[in-house]
Amino acid sequence: MQISIELIAVVIVIIIGVIFVLSGLRIVRPTHRGIIETLGTYTRFQTPGITYIIPLFQRLYTVDITETMKDVDAQEMITQDNLNCTVDAQIYYKVNEEEDSIKNIFYKVRNFEYQIINLANTTLRNVVGEQPFDTVNSKRSTINSAVFDQIQKQIKDWGLVLVRVEIKVITPPPHVQEEMNQVIIAEKTKQAAKDYANATEVKAEGDKRAAIQKADGDKAARIARAEGLKREAELIAEGEANAIKMVNEAAEKYFIGNAKELKKLQVTQASLQNNTKYVVTEKGISPQLIINDTGVPIIPVTSESVEPESTSIDRYTPDNVQKRGRNTTR
Repeated sequence: MQISIELIAVVIVIIIGVIFVLSGLRIVRPTHRGIIETLGTYTRFQTPGITYIIPLFQRLYTVDITETMKDVDAQEMITQDNLNCTVDAQIYYKVNEEEDSIKNIFYKVRNFEYQIINLANTTLRNVVGEQPFDTVNSKRSTINSAVFDQIQKQIKDWGLVLVRVEIKVITPPPHVQEEMNQVIIAEKTKQAAKDYANATEVKAEGDKRAAIQKADGDKAARIARAEGLKREAELIAEGEANAIKMVNEAAEKYFIGNAKELKKLQVTQASLQNNTKYVVTEKGISPQLIINDTGVPIIPVTSESVEPESTSIDRYTPDNVQKRGRNTTR
């Protein structure tokens, strides 16, 4: 019985020893960094992974190093022009993962999350109070930058990195909001009138240019049509001139002799109509013109029977007729 009690005591001691040893195992996640203290004194910086601490003598403290967003509670603020407005904002920050920054988180600031929220509140109130309401409402990026710069200066020894500051909502007093709405409506109406006037002007200018272009087009069309008609008339005249030229050349080349003979026949016809007689010889259309006003018949003769001294035109008398009759008898 005594042996059994001793055995049980040994087993219990072994189990307690194993539990004691295993209780010193710690796991640090990749999103965390830590420090280990021995009897309240900083011992080492702990990176992600498995580590071991001496139970009862050492202690591991970890902190999240990922980016964190915190709401800055909405609060009523007074602007430079004495208007009350409610401002709601957010801040984004993270813990620097370097060893010195982790040590500062634990040894230079107490409850940094609470302190940075309150610091953001006071800084935002100071910045808004230095600006008129119009600037606060219309230039939020300027307010964000000013708050960011001032907070960054205050926390540079805390081991924190401020990522950005964003103003979410700015709520003016109701009467100011109503006035702002009226101003916005007036501005929109004014801008709409300007846009309509500009559109009308642009349309009128467009119509003017279109009319000018149409007039220029009509003018160019009329000029082109006139030039076409002129060219057509020139070509027609040139064609007719060429045709007349060709006819004249053909007449000059082929019909000039016949034209002369035709003229002679026309003269003969006119003479006969006036009781003038032609004697046509056997050689064709080269007659001798004989003027007879005696009423004595004309007797044709051959060219051999005509005396050389005879002229191409003889005026008949009774003596000449008898003489020629004798010559013809011989």
